[in-house]
Amino acid sequence: MKYLKYYLLTIAVILVDQAVKLAVYFEMYQKNIPEIKVLGEAFKLNYTTNPGMAFGLVVEGEYGKLFLTVFRLVAMIGIGFYLYSLAKRKAPAGLLWCMGLILGGAIGNVIDSIFYGVLLNTSPDAIHKWFHGEVIDMFYFDIWKGRIPEWFPIWKGEYTALWPIFNVADASIFTGVATILLFQRRFFAERNKSKTEIESNEKNIISGQGNEELNQSSI
Repeated sequence: MKYLKYYLLTIAVILVDQAVKLAVYFEMYQKNIPEIKVLGEAFKLNYTTNPGMAFGLVVEGEYGKLFLTVFRLVAMIGIGFYLYSLAKRKAPAGLLWCMGLILGGAIGNVIDSIFYGVLLNTSPDAIHKWFHGEVIDMFYFDIWKGRIPEWFPIWKGEYTALWPIFNVADASIFTGVATILLFQRRFFAERNKSKTEIESNEKNIISGQGNEELNQSSI
């Protein structure tokens, strides 16, 4: 199948994402190494876990984490079917590559949410249940950190960092979404053009069949 290569990209993202997460779990968390400097103070590996969504947002309540995991799972399935439908409709290759990246990132974080709560002890506060796992993050660009001024309308007085800690799956999703937004006119113009060509070919085929039937009846 011609669109198999896009799913291979998805698989590659999943494998790299899980390999990096397990590496920092066993080589950093299990050995009590909180931080590894890669490029001095600018870029570090910093083991941390995220029980909620991106940027540390958490769904509160007894079933908050379960709801979030199920939501991620449904979104992942939807993205997978959407990629398949785009490929069947001969969408632009660039759009399909982006969707492959997004799907790989979504599956990578879903794996954490479903399995890590039981298979790994990711943090002292981890909930050891299926569908309650915490997502492992590790990449940290230490651009700026400090307290938000009291006069700022939101998050005033809170200690924060300018750049959130993220993982391979997050980077894959961000890259896919950002590229689609950047080239949306080109992607969707090509998609509409392909759709028009397919519809035109179908009409020509139907028209040709009709002419053949008329010729046969006249004979």
